[in-house]
Amino acid sequence: MDQELDLDAMLERFRDRAEAVKKRNLPPVGGEERQRFIAQAQTDYQDFAMIGDAQATLEEGIVTLTINLRPET
Repeated sequence: MDQELDLDAMLERFRDRAEAVKKRNLPPVGGEERQRFIAQAQTDYQDFAMIGDAQATLEEGIVTLTINLRPET
């Protein structure tokens, strides 16, 4: 690689994307199309938020994301 991979910056971008999805405006559509848009936004938020909350490590050229899905106690 020509430049160092900044894992913290990468995770921050995913957190920013999750926040952007939460603030995303609904397009002027209705019915089934609106429901598909909402469902996709929920999936996008979940995916971006999970990656944004991950612990990232880089070892021997392999990025590993650890995501704790256990409920907080």
